[in-house]
Amino acid sequence: MPETSRRHLLLGGAAVSAGALLTACTSNEPKNSGGAPAGSAAPAADDKPGKPVTIGFAGPQADHGWLNAINDNAERRAKKYSDVTLEITEGSNDTATQIGQVQTLINKKVDVLVILPADGKALTQIGLQAMKAGIPVINLDRIFASPQAYRCWIGGDNYGMGLNAGNFIGERLKDKPNATVVELAGMDSLELTKQRTQGFDDALKNYPNIRKVARQAADFTVESGQAKMAQLLQAQPKFDALWNHDDDQGVGALRAVAQAGRKDFLMVGGAGAKAAMDAIKADTGVLKATVLYPPTMAASAIDLARALGQKKGVGGMSELEIPASITLYSAVVTKENVDEYLPTGFS
Repeated sequence: MPETSRRHLLLGGAAVSAGALLTACTSNEPKNSGGAPAGSAAPAADDKPGKPVTIGFAGPQADHGWLNAINDNAERRAKKYSDVTLEITEGSNDTATQIGQVQTLINKKVDVLVILPADGKALTQIGLQAMKAGIPVINLDRIFASPQAYRCWIGGDNYGMGLNAGNFIGERLKDKPNATVVELAGMDSLELTKQRTQGFDDALKNYPNIRKVARQAADFTVESGQAKMAQLLQAQPKFDALWNHDDDQGVGALRAVAQAGRKDFLMVGGAGAKAAMDAIKADTGVLKATVLYPPTMAASAIDLARALGQKKGVGGMSELEIPASITLYSAVVTKENVDEYLPTGFS
């Protein structure tokens, strides 16, 4: 497993497990029993409003379903707390612009910063600057190059995402001689894409009858997913399974599959879009599972930031301080358990 994943605290269970744990000590409203996503569910009732906390939130441009869900989760969660004020920037994929936005939040002297960097390495210095200024940073998902640039990291398990996708496909094909799989990856310029591929490849090592015969890198968009999938289908007239890193680009991939009239393989998606879960539940096409990369992490980041601002720990844990890192579990959503995870699906 990559070093950045090894050093994180793994909290197993459903996508909402981190949020449920965190709200146990940081909440002030009645618990919602309706099973809504962490960002919209009411916090638990075993804490009262405390010291007012101003949280600065800076993320990339919401030009993707998952990123939009990140923003929604953060904003909805902050609204649940009467003692939280959220200062949110207009997201940008330009690193210089995002650095400037974080600098503005530092100048405003917010109590805590939550940053999902467009590029973790490029924004490391601004994280270090905030920490040196006495403003603790919750580093969300894309990790800074130095642990000194954040107080707590929370995010998804990219290696585990690929690993669980590979194991699911492996178990489905373990009795098929000379089985073949293809991979529709995300952006190869991102470390997270490399980690997802590495996890997938490592899982397949446990199934000597399965061979990966092709891989294409798309760009996390519907258009690129369709174009790259069409290329894979043309180059590979027959294969048994597809691992697609991202449900947004998977919309395009499924269009290409439909246009080609292919039904001879199973597909596993990634991230946990509602449309993907609906397709899995209907079970009328090739998509049979998706591996979660829960955007509810943004709601949990707000919980963590509030806890930091009020000098609290995390409910269910004995320590007086919040953890240094939390890695969310990449659950595999199938027809058998999709109803459990549907409330967490994003549009």
